[in-house]
Amino acid sequence: MVAEVLEHLEPSRGGVFVDCTVGLGGHARAILEGGAARVIGLDRDREAIARAADGLKGYGDRIELVHGDYRSIGDVLDARGVRTVDGVLADLGVSSMQLDAPGRGFSFRRDEPLDMRMDTSSGPSAADLLGEVDERTLADLIVEFGEERYARRIARALVEARRVGRIETTGRLAEIVRRAIPRKGYSRIDPATRTFQAIRIWVNRELEGLDAFLTRAAERLGPGGRLVVITFHSLEDRIVKHTLRALQASGAIAIRTKRPIVPAEAEVERNPRARSAKLRAAGREPQAVRT
Repeated sequence: MVAEVLEHLEPSRGGVFVDCTVGLGGHARAILEGGAARVIGLDRDREAIARAADGLKGYGDRIELVHGDYRSIGDVLDARGVRTVDGVLADLGVSSMQLDAPGRGFSFRRDEPLDMRMDTSSGPSAADLLGEVDERTLADLIVEFGEERYARRIARALVEARRVGRIETTGRLAEIVRRAIPRKGYSRIDPATRTFQAIRIWVNRELEGLDAFLTRAAERLGPGGRLVVITFHSLEDRIVKHTLRALQASGAIAIRTKRPIVPAEAEVERNPRARSAKLRAAGREPQAVRT
């Protein structure tokens, strides 16, 4: 959704922009090409930072890449003496690079170690967490983060399978989940999809502090500054929607998208993973005065 991001960020105004999930650098490059004077790009994934650095090296000191969590935006800006910015972009969720990269454990399409960490340098892996969690907690998180109706059966099956041996690969996890779900004819998605989403969100604490991040990002916008957020599932989008409404009610920002913007059909045809994307935008009024 590069065109939609540029429309709402308006980097042609110049100034400093933050790409909170820089990934391979596609959005950052578009923002720089669109007229931004400087982009600070964050990512939890060291591999993404390295690949983005290679792809964006032609922009010199107009781009600065930081290995860090988007929720640390305040600390990142403070460390660089940046009080306000002209735009903030957060493209949430797992990236195509992470899904496609072998050995990361995000996808059940390959049998590989069950890791799922966006930042492989810290925190327990999915295999570690699944080896310790109790059945009730596991069921609750599969319901909460995966909205899976068979969460109790899946959790029971995973705990029982654990007695035979640790669940250490994506293939074994997917097979246990599939066998736990009753078969009722054709399904548009793989039966393991929702459980994999739930475990990934749990491992990376993806929803934790999202509302606080949006508040901090809004506070950092200068007059006329823009905030653009792209979500890929209903749990994220619900938090973003309600937080932006609360920020608007407080007078901090004004919402610019009455309804979430979804990808055009042509983009979905090129990239089916974009199908679930929703973009919401907000900003400060140009005449706003910060105290």
